[in-house]
Formats: sequence, structure tokens, C-alpha cells
Amino acid sequence: MRKLVDPTPFRSILSCPKALPAGLLWACAVSLPLLLCATAEAQKAELSGTVKVDGSSTVYPITAAAAELFSEQHPKVHVTVGISGTGGGFKKFLEEKPELRTDIQDASRPITANELERAAKLGIELIELPIAYDGIAVVVHPSNRFCDYLTVEELKRIWEPESKINNWKDVRPGFPDLPLKLYGPGMDSGTFDYFTEVIVGKPKACRSDFTPSEDDNVLVKGVEGDPGALGYFGLSYYEANHGRLKLLGIDPGNGQPVKPDRETVQKLIYRPLARPLFLYVNKAALGRPEVKAFLEFYLAQAPKIVEHPRVKYIALSDKLYAMARERLAKGITGTVYQTQDAHSKSLYELYGVER
Repeated sequence: MRKLVDPTPFRSILSCPKALPAGLLWACAVSLPLLLCATAEAQKAELSGTVKVDGSSTVYPITAAAAELFSEQHPKVHVTVGISGTGGGFKKFLEEKPELRTDIQDASRPITANELERAAKLGIELIELPIAYDGIAVVVHPSNRFCDYLTVEELKRIWEPESKINNWKDVRPGFPDLPLKLYGPGMDSGTFDYFTEVIVGKPKACRSDFTPSEDDNVLVKGVEGDPGALGYFGLSYYEANHGRLKLLGIDPGNGQPVKPDRETVQKLIYRPLARPLFLYVNKAALGRPEVKAFLEFYLAQAPKIVEHPRVKYIALSDKLYAMARERLAKGITGTVYQTQDAHSKSLYELYGVER
């Protein structure tokens, strides 16, 4: 599923008056303070062109907000933000014809070995930038009173290929006789890839008889409308719809279920479903001033955008954002996710940043 949109929903939330002189900061009416809200008219006129972004529906709200803010300062730059899922987005990012490639890839998982191999074949150098933390929320219908948590092993038995579990009574002794209906991201989704890898043990290894969608809002509606439903998607979509769903804890195998929140995700206590989110940048696109300026703006404003009430993700530390800005400024290419145990390591360990 592909959805190419302008980030207009964020204009009323994050916009600032244009009449302010350069250098003056104005507190936005929606309590997003200290964002840079004015640029000299001459500076605005300097930048023009198009920045093409596509990929993860999970990362979309962050990039859409950044695009809206940037466009307020640089109205002649058109930033398009698509939702094709992480896998679908990488297909556009690694398109064989250079004129059809996107400049920036939103990703809810690290780039894969196959995608890296294709990038090398096409001569595409890419810059990996962590941008936020997220957790994958596992949810049920709000009327569900019998299940407060699931173990990783139970999730595996439910979602693995050829699974025959179609009723809640088969998940755990004591659960009722109630048909189990599954909802999850589609196969082009990075959330799907990450979930299947850490839960089932292999990316994309999953039963086929579930309701998939690249649009997390469709999954929210599906779970909300089905008393026997079980689904998963990015934590921010649960938080935006918490009154319509029930959030489950996850027991990694130690008998201590944990629910995702800011602390458990940021500290990787919510294992194995806490994860970082990424931007991947085509290094060649940085030669265009509008792309470079957008990314510099994005990283400078990221902490405020990521944790804004309408976005509701978890920001990285100042040290990690400084590392990301340095990677962009120096054009450091490649990925740190080269080993099998990379998912179990913190961003500090992977990128060599002192806490």
C-alpha cells in the first residue's frame, strides 16, 4: 500500500508566525516551545526544490512534522512523505533508475544484508541516522478481561508459520473458548520484519491467515471492532488510541511481564519489542542544498518533534543526537547492524558513544 501525502495535519499544530524578525523565538500556541520560528525572507528565497521521503508508517509522524516545520521556513521546498512500509520504501530508495529514487528512507528496522548488497550493486552510499526510540505494542479488544500479558513463547506459537492456534483457549489453559483474530502490519512493513525476527526467530516468518495493513490506523480499527482480536503495531498508535484498545504486557521468559512506556523502551527493559527508529540518507542527495538543509533542520529539532503530544515517540539522548549530526556532517556511510547480536546492544554500544 502506498500513500503519498503532504504533511498538512501538522501545520496547525507546529506552525509559527512569519512576520517575526530573524533570530526571534516565539512559543508556539500548542506548547512546542523554543522551535526556531522565523527565517529572513532572503534566506527563504534561497532554497527551492523537492525532497522525497518514503518508508515506514511508524516513522511517518516524525518526518511529517519535521517536513511541515521546515516548509514553514522554506516554502519553496516541497517535502513529500510517503508511507510504503520500510521494505516498500527501501525498494524506492534503491530504485535502479536514479531519477526515481527517494532521497531519504524512513525505517523502523535496520537495513538488511540484501538491501545493503543491492545498494552496493547500484553504487549507492547511504548514511544511517537513528532518530527515536519506539516500542511495538501488543493489543487486544478493550473488553478482553482474561489476558493481561503474553509470553514471547506464546506469541511465537500464535504467529509462527503453519500455526494452528485459532482460538484463545489454545493459547493458555484457562483462556475462554473465543475465536482468535489476528491483525498486524503487512510484509513491506519494518515493524513486521522486526516483530517476526525477534518473536518467531526469522524476518518475515509468519502465518498468512491474519489481517495485514501498512496503515496502522486500519489495524487499530480492526482490533477495536473484534472482541477476539490480537494485534501489534507501533506504540505511538496505541497511545493515540488508548481508550479504544487494551495494552498487554510481554513476558520475555523470566516470569516478569513488562508493558511499554517511555522508561521501559528507552532502557530496553521492554524486551524484545523495544527498538530504535532510523533515517537512511542517499549520500549523493546531500549534494542538493534543499536535502542537506532539511536533514540538518530535522536533526536539530528532533528531540522536540519526537516527543510532541501529536507525535508521542521517545527521543534519544543529546549525545546520541550529536552523534547523528556528526555522521551527517561527515558523511559517514554504512550501518552498525552487521552482527547477529546487534539487536541486543544499545545505541551507545553500537555507535561508540559514551553515556
